[in-house]
Amino acid sequence: IIKVLMIEDDLELAQIITDYLKSFDIDVTTTDSPYNGLSMLDLNKDYELLILDLTLPEIDGLELIPKIREKSNIPIIISSARDDILDKVMGLERGADDYLPKPYNPRELQARIKTILKRVDSKSNSNKSQENQIFELKESDMQIVFKNIPLNLTLAEYDILKLLIQRNHGVVSREDFIYTSDNIEDDSSLKNIDVIISRIRTKLSNIDDSKQYIRSVRGIGYQLI
Repeated sequence: IIKVLMIEDDLELAQIITDYLKSFDIDVTTTDSPYNGLSMLDLNKDYELLILDLTLPEIDGLELIPKIREKSNIPIIISSARDDILDKVMGLERGADDYLPKPYNPRELQARIKTILKRVDSKSNSNKSQENQIFELKESDMQIVFKNIPLNLTLAEYDILKLLIQRNHGVVSREDFIYTSDNIEDDSSLKNIDVIISRIRTKLSNIDDSKQYIRSVRGIGYQLI
């Protein structure tokens, strides 16, 4: 189910849109208050798209877009009866992804939601693919390549970096490193993991010192960033 937030002060229209999109597995939450909408975006990170009216109480939709962009990259479709080309240009320049003039057929709105989310998903997958190319794991050779340069790792270092890569940016506890590695003694102290991580960081920084690729997570362990 796709979760959509709609900021719209025409409650009748909002209900029509909500009922129509429900049949396409699109769950719409509506509010007629722009400031309430901002709070809802803060509290619920599951919203995948925002439908935004321009003529709103409290603050104009065009003024609201920059405030949204300060905290979220959520795709925005402007839904407005204002057909001034300047409103459209300003909306798109301030960060909206599409502009749908009222009145419109809900079927067109559904098609635009589908198109935008497909494009966003494709871009996200492309970014993930680029991120994954930073590290290349060659398990058959017990080799890890970082930015096209093979790393000279000890067996313990290999096991730790391999697990970080496999967790795909998830946090790995120090205990997990010990329990999943055949090359780290079960009775090793957790401090030994910190020492090994430090050595890996040094080897990565010898290739690229522009950022730290392994982040410490206080009280838990480490993750790739």
